[in-house]
Amino acid sequence: MLVGIGLGLQNIFKDFISGITLLTEGTIKVDDIVEVDGMVVKVNEISLRTSIVTTREDNVVIIPNHEFIEESIVNWTANKLPSRFTIEVAVDYSSDEHIVEKVLIECALNHKDVLNDKEFSPSVRLSNFGNSSLDFQLIFYSFNLFRIESVKSKLRFHILEAFRKNNITIPFPQHVIHYADKK
Repeated sequence: MLVGIGLGLQNIFKDFISGITLLTEGTIKVDDIVEVDGMVVKVNEISLRTSIVTTREDNVVIIPNHEFIEESIVNWTANKLPSRFTIEVAVDYSSDEHIVEKVLIECALNHKDVLNDKEFSPSVRLSNFGNSSLDFQLIFYSFNLFRIESVKSKLRFHILEAFRKNNITIPFPQHVIHYADKK
């Protein structure tokens, strides 16, 4: 029984020391957006033993402080610069690549959360010649780190609408099957 109590106290002590470290170092602060344990979360509160965070789905999660100390954490807000994001888009080989590039840039520029200045303007990259498509990447910068999935979704809606207006088609996978008649 004493061994069980000792192990339990060891974890509590580890979280307590980690909490003191977090509060004094300041590497993670309240309102930071961090990626921990595969989740992107916003830090609401840091106490001595646990931290309370909110996920992008607005779920409240209580995380033991030792996870912030022992694991590799991505702090999205630590660098004070906007973050770079990518949207993958595939178009039919019959599409004019210059029109695709123009449409993608226009869609990005028309979104309020996409930055447009010398250093952080959106760009388009022809990333691959796929089996059934030309594969592009729309690269853009934003400060809206926590709700970036909503930004990407809105951009995809605008891209789809703009593609339809410009007769740009998104292909479906095509496979050619050769049939050999054995007579």
